[in-house]
This record gives sequence, C-alpha cells and structure tokens, in this order.
Amino acid sequence: MRKKHSKLVPTKPAGNKTTEDFRALSHQILHYASRGVPRINFLEGVSKMLKDFSGCDAVEIRLKDNEDPIRFEFMRRTNRSFNFEIMRCVQHEDGTITCPVEGGSNDSERLCGDIMCGRVKPSLPFFTDKGSFWSGENGLSSTSRRNHGPELGGSYSSITIIPLSVADENIGLLQLKSKKPNYFIQSEIEAYERVARNLGVALIYQRAQAALRERVKELTCLHGIAQVSAQPDISLHEILERIVQLLPPAWQYPEITSARITVHGRSYSTSSFKDYPQKETADIIVQGEKRGVVEIVYSQKKPELDEGPFLREERRLIDAVAKQVALIVERKKAEEDRVHLQDQLRHADRLATIGQLAAGIAHELNEPLGTILGFAQLTKKSSGLSEQTRQDIERIEMASLHAREVIRKLMMFARQMPSKRTKVNLNSLVEDGLYFLESRCVKEGIKFVRVLSPGLPDVTVDPAQLHQVLVNLAVNAIHAMPDGGKLIVQTASSEDYVSLIIEDTGTGMTKEVLKQIFIPFFTTKDVGQGTGLGLPVVHGIVTSHGGSIKVESKPGQGARFEVQLPVAELEDTEESDQNDDRC
Repeated sequence: MRKKHSKLVPTKPAGNKTTEDFRALSHQILHYASRGVPRINFLEGVSKMLKDFSGCDAVEIRLKDNEDPIRFEFMRRTNRSFNFEIMRCVQHEDGTITCPVEGGSNDSERLCGDIMCGRVKPSLPFFTDKGSFWSGENGLSSTSRRNHGPELGGSYSSITIIPLSVADENIGLLQLKSKKPNYFIQSEIEAYERVARNLGVALIYQRAQAALRERVKELTCLHGIAQVSAQPDISLHEILERIVQLLPPAWQYPEITSARITVHGRSYSTSSFKDYPQKETADIIVQGEKRGVVEIVYSQKKPELDEGPFLREERRLIDAVAKQVALIVERKKAEEDRVHLQDQLRHADRLATIGQLAAGIAHELNEPLGTILGFAQLTKKSSGLSEQTRQDIERIEMASLHAREVIRKLMMFARQMPSKRTKVNLNSLVEDGLYFLESRCVKEGIKFVRVLSPGLPDVTVDPAQLHQVLVNLAVNAIHAMPDGGKLIVQTASSEDYVSLIIEDTGTGMTKEVLKQIFIPFFTTKDVGQGTGLGLPVVHGIVTSHGGSIKVESKPGQGARFEVQLPVAELEDTEESDQNDDRC
C-alpha cells in the first residue's frame, strides 16, 4: 500500500514540485481517509505520504484530541529505516499546548503551541498570511534568521509549521522538518497550506467515520446481548457463554482481542484469552455489590491513546456491557426466586391437601379402631383363655396401639389435635427433652455436644409438641449415624426469632430426598422401620406455631435442621392460650 502511495506522487526536490503534484497529494490523502482504516494507521500512512512527497527527514502532526492533545511523528532513523512515534501533549491552564521533545528547544515548543492556539501575527517575519511559519528560504542569510527568527535548536536546520484549520478552527498543526539548511522555500508554503486544509478535512471526516463505525459496532454488540438474553428457557451460563463471544468484534482490533466475563467466581472466556498487560475492565455491580468483572485484552501491544490502547467509545461500551450483564444476573435471580416460590406454594398446597385427606381418614378410622382395641383388652381379661389365644389378643392390642399412634400423628400433622400453649424458655425444654437421649448417644458411639445460648427470650409454644419436634429431629440424626459421629444441639436467638438447631455428621441427603422429606409417608428407611410421618409432623407443629424450618444437607456431609420460632409477645398468657385454642 505504501509503495502504491509513493508511486502516485513521486518525490521531487524543493522548488521543482508543480501545482498538479500538490493537487495529486491532496487527492491521495482524501482517498486514503475514505478507506476506513483506524486513526493510528491513517496518521502513519499520511505522515509517510508527506515525508515521501516533501523529501524531508521528519513529519510531525499534532492534534487537539478532545481534552488530551496528541503528537504523532514519522521520522528517519537511518538511511533506510523510519519510526512512527506517538506522544501525549500537555494543555496548560492558560490554554497553551506543549509537547516536550527530546533534543527540541523551548522556542520551538512555544512556537508550536502558539500556532495550534492561533496566537500568531501573520505580519511577523517568517509567517504567512495563513499563520504558517517557515524557516530556511534559499538566499536568506543566517544573520537575518538570527535577527528575526526564533532559535529552533535541535537536530533540524529547516522547518515549516502549518496550522490544520477547518471552518476557521484550528484542530492541530502539520510540521515538516529537514536536517538540510534552507530546505523549504516560500513559494511552496502556500501549496502545503492547501494540502494542510485538505488534511484537516480528511481528519474530521476520518474521525466522524471512525466514530460512526465504533457506534455501529457498539449497537451491534448490545443488540446481540439483548437478543441472547431475551431467548426463553436459556440458562445464565449459556447467556454468558454467548455474550463473551460477541465482545471481540466490537473492539478496534478484533483480530487480537480476547474477552472474559467472571460472575460469582465462574469465568466465561473466548478460546484465546490470556491475561496480557494491555487490558480494560469493568465491574459487574448487582444491587450495590460487586458480583464479577468484564475484561478485554489485546494480545499484541498497541499505541496508547485515550485509555491505554483503548478508545473512549470502548470504555463506554465495556461499562454498558457490564451493566447489561448485571441486569441479566439480577433478572435470572428473580426468575429463580419466583420458580422457588412457586415450588413452595405447590408443596404447601400439596401438604394442605394431604392434611385434609389424612384428617378425614383419621376420624373415620379412630372410632372402629377404638372398638377393636377396647374389645381386645376386655377379651384379654377373660378367664380360661389358652396361651396361644392370649398371645394373639396381645398382637391385636399392639397393632391397634400402633395404628392409634399413627392416627394421632396424622391428626397432629393436620392440626386437628388441641394445642395448649404457654410461654416457656427453649433452653429448659431442650435440657428436659435430651435427658434420655444422651445415654443412647453414648451407646451408639455418638459424641453429644450441647451449645445453649444464655439469656434466650421466651417463646409461646405447646411444650409437649415442641418436645416431640426435638425428639424427632434428634432421633433422626442418631439413625443417620449408624457408625457413630457427632450430634450437636444448639440454641440461638435474633431480634424476632429463637432458633433450635440439630446438626449431625451422618450420611446426609441428596437434593431429591430433601424435596420430599416433609411429605407424609415418604421414608428412606426399610419397611417396618419408619412410618414416614416424623418430619411431616415436625413441619406441621413448627408452622402451626408461626415458625419455619430450614434444612441443609449433602450426601456424606451430614444434615443441619434449624427451627425458628417467633419470640413471645408481651401479653397475658391465658389470653394467648385462648387465641391458640381458636386456631
């Protein structure tokens, strides 16, 4: 491409260039601006065109790039090598713009700053009517230059500095430098000024086109994210995996761009992602808390302009992506909570239906069962019974008593048993209820740990029912540790609740089992070893007291049951009991 440029406008010595040569150079610059190359590449290409055309040793372009002026210089290093450098300038409070250059002079910097800001008088020596400065006309004596021109210093003997003006506004300057004395001639300065005007137009056009392209890429990226997140029945993991693939094409150098999104400790990245020094990041903030980060890296070093090698538009884009990801995470969490609540409602409805059915069955069975048990006990008292007959009657009696216990639990689960509540201290109930369980723990090789929090507030409960909750949970924990372990019984309190915590180191439960433990008659025990009513009764008692029960368990990691009961209100106990009886 660059060889093509040099062929379009051949290099000619100073004074031998025609008006057509300058016109061809302007046309070449404008054509190059329309090709849509990145700004850095455009400035480097234009600098090389000007260097080749003028035959000078260095071409410098300074631009008022928003708040941060930038200096670009294309210079000769050896006879055959050139270097393109980028440096940020400094804009002072008085509006002066300086860009210190190694080997340069203060006079030269002040001169460039004045020309960029339009603070020059065309009537001064070495200035043209358009405000350009030049030094090095053939025939101008060194004595005259010393008397009228600034001391340029540095390694260049001849320079010309031309403002880049568009619509009467300076957007920067063009500086041509030569180590040869008297290299530039006044007759060509006006032609270079026309080229500079076209260069200014090309820069404005190229900047507008670049901004438009970046905006299109930004909107394409955000539209793609919106489309992905709007798809039904797609998980958060799938969404983030697709979003991260949309990011590299939205950056200035997609071929060397890699991306990574990290949310809740899990990362999603493009296949080529590595942690390179040139990086841009944006935090993912959900409800005021950092939940992750979006990262963009370049695998090759690029010139630093706005934010390192990244554009201001790319900073806005990565911030927008982080906000979109945060909204997606928040929305997915809300959807999960909604599904969970719906499951809880369905579960509660199922329990209510089972409870109503159980209550009806219990009432229907209770009367004939009482008759069977009564006549069995009367028959047992009869004289003259054989031993076999007496054993059979005892079996009938035991089976009836077992059935009556099942019916009692069913009625308690269905909240059909009368409740007698009073204000009690949970620690006292725990001490009394675990008295007979400690010896069993010793027998089973289980270490018993009691951690009772002092100063617990009272709770309004039915002591007998809460005793059953404690025993059921403790016995279940013991059954879960056939090879021994540790049983922890703990009490605690918060502002509104008092907690009873039963924790074991037993076999634990799977997620599937956890979903069903409060369903009546569900059991993982062998036939004849459990009714499947222990935990449903616990659930029924706790919820009837206005409390809740939380369960945490994993296979092989034990289980933790936490019963939360509301703190007793400061009211008369008898009034509380009457209210409870009406429930």
